[in-house]
Amino acid sequence: MSVLPAYALGDARFEASDLLRSVPLLPRNAALALLHGYRATISHAYGDVCKYYPSCSAYAVGAVQQHGAVVGSALTAARLVRCHPWAAGGVDDVPPRKNFRHALTPHGFVVPGPTGKD
Repeated sequence: MSVLPAYALGDARFEASDLLRSVPLLPRNAALALLHGYRATISHAYGDVCKYYPSCSAYAVGAVQQHGAVVGSALTAARLVRCHPWAAGGVDDVPPRKNFRHALTPHGFVVPGPTGKD
């Protein structure tokens, strides 16, 4: 199984005080949990066979992190269409979302970002 790119991991921690702010992130984190399960089981059995970097499953993680479950799934579907035996391959990073206001945990889950309050 390929490791996640550095941009897909962070050092944020979930804070209990952010519980209400975390509710809109539940679908995104549920999709990430499914992707992590896939990467630990099925993807692990295939090994590194993807022509692209990051692998398609790592791309899916980054896409869902940056763009949410729906748009991230659409970006992943488009990537899967591009991934075929005749593809040239190469580096194909997830397009970053402008004004990404969340933070990432060391395991790649999304938590509310800083509020600007000190």
